[in-house]
Amino acid sequence: QISRSCDAAALLSLHSQGTNHQPAIVMKLMNFRRSRIIKLILVGVLVIFGVTFFLPKPTGIETQYQKRKKAAPLPVFKDKVLGNFEPAVADVVDKRKPGEGGFPYHTPPKLKNNVAHSNMEYGMNVVASDHISPNRTIPDMRLQECKYWDYPTDLPTTSVVVVFHNEGLSVLMRTVHSVINRSPRQFLKEVVLVDDYSDKENLKGELETYIARNFPVGLVRLLRNEERQGLIRSRSYGAEQSVGDVVLFLDAHCEVGINWLPPLLAPIRANRYTMTVPVIDGIDKDTFEYRPVYHGGQHFRGIFEWGMLYKEIEIPEEEIKRRKYHSEPYKSPTHAGGLFAIDRKYFLKLGGYDPGLLVWGGENFELSFKIWQCGGSIYWVPCSRVGHVYRGFMPYSFGKLAHKRKGPIVTVNYKRVVEVWMDEYKEYFYTREPMARHYDPGDLSGQLKLRQSLGCKGFDWFMKNVSYDVLKNFPLLPRNIHWGEIRTMVTGQCLDTMNAHPPSTVSVSSCHGTGGNQIFRLNAEGQLGVGERCVDASSHSMQLVFCSLGTVDGPWEYRVEAKQLYHKPQKKCLEYNKDDSSVRLRECADGVDRQKWTFKEIVPSDD
Repeated sequence: QISRSCDAAALLSLHSQGTNHQPAIVMKLMNFRRSRIIKLILVGVLVIFGVTFFLPKPTGIETQYQKRKKAAPLPVFKDKVLGNFEPAVADVVDKRKPGEGGFPYHTPPKLKNNVAHSNMEYGMNVVASDHISPNRTIPDMRLQECKYWDYPTDLPTTSVVVVFHNEGLSVLMRTVHSVINRSPRQFLKEVVLVDDYSDKENLKGELETYIARNFPVGLVRLLRNEERQGLIRSRSYGAEQSVGDVVLFLDAHCEVGINWLPPLLAPIRANRYTMTVPVIDGIDKDTFEYRPVYHGGQHFRGIFEWGMLYKEIEIPEEEIKRRKYHSEPYKSPTHAGGLFAIDRKYFLKLGGYDPGLLVWGGENFELSFKIWQCGGSIYWVPCSRVGHVYRGFMPYSFGKLAHKRKGPIVTVNYKRVVEVWMDEYKEYFYTREPMARHYDPGDLSGQLKLRQSLGCKGFDWFMKNVSYDVLKNFPLLPRNIHWGEIRTMVTGQCLDTMNAHPPSTVSVSSCHGTGGNQIFRLNAEGQLGVGERCVDASSHSMQLVFCSLGTVDGPWEYRVEAKQLYHKPQKKCLEYNKDDSSVRLRECADGVDRQKWTFKEIVPSDD
């Protein structure tokens, strides 16, 4: 307002001086306005400079991704033309050497005692591994198309994180050698080994010496936990300590395939909110034979059933139609958990793994749900193949971590996941695992707050838009009419699957009260189940069988007043034979104790 008053006064003064002075008046007026315009321009420049100077500038990965967007964003397929990262010369396989070319190595009979001890100690034949070169060749299991892809040359750098606990040294080192031997050096920033409090002597000084003698300085880093943390927390720690743009997790008993890395990095380069998963081949635990898990160019993707067991099914028609080439990456609702790549800063922004998940179990679902529901995506990459040793059993205990939660660690982990991410669908988990309702999952407030802060979608959206094929194979479960131990009125003993795999016989044994293979569920549609399996019966026995895929009904009915388990198709009742502890179907007879059964729900004790 003051400025406008001064302008008006100046004009009035000039006008009062008369028309004889009009040229001078005009000149003064122009000079006055020019001066004001220059001042305004200078002020504007200073404001723009200040805003530009003080605003945060894109750094690190943001700058790199801005640059990459200007380049060709996608890989290019050139039929019959070898891709830019393909090896020019194929590996020479010397079949005289043990395990070369991925062929099986059969340990000499004289070492059978050593082999037996190794299997008990490691869950695999480390004696065989010790005879096989850490730099051995393996077969190329990829589709032929995979050889004809050109990938961008400015892919993000990668930190490969490998967590281990009491792993066989030769197995661990073969994992590291394969990564270094088959990865373009410009993209491999480092291999980070995280020792989760191993106590084997050769994983101490001998391991450190091996790293120093066999790898370039700084390429392989060894981090050690001061106490047992478990796989999940150790992976998060490894990601925090890494320096690459991308963090790529491998198990400690893997061998990566030819040109495995660029196909995993290219989708992340195009969209940093993408997780990529290699196709996993099998390495035999006894002979270390390298062989494919999938055959004939089949493509599978990861889903789940309502007990949170990981499953794989062939990709749906929707995904097949979306792709031009059979070798292109494709979407998957989830993954097995052990092997994947993800932008490191994105992984940390997501909170990494839920720190409340202990040891292992459920982390694959937690991260998968979080990625999809919070704006990201997961792709399986057919042109990236990684071999993995599947142990015969878990050779070590969870140590002190097992006592930090009341209840089975894996089931409690699942409960944390379903309570945070699955909304109303969590009830189907509790239908499938009724004892889990009583377990304490620990404090969930931090994870629920994270979900809210990330603005994540609901689980119903995930089921309808991403994991739409789950219900075709694993329909929503009817409610349980009865569940718990099934006890015979004759001796008070329980029906027991004896922890056997189907097809097998169900019999009777002493009740142990801890659930497991003695927990049965009878749902509203007549299906009698144990875990993911079903129970049927005949005049000869009661059998544990595979449930018919995509069905939730069954032949059973529980007659409450008569306390009989009635088989509707055969119109007979389940009867206990005390002589051999067997059960079978017989003609129904009222008042016969051998045909009387009771359900007893199990509530975990606080001990």
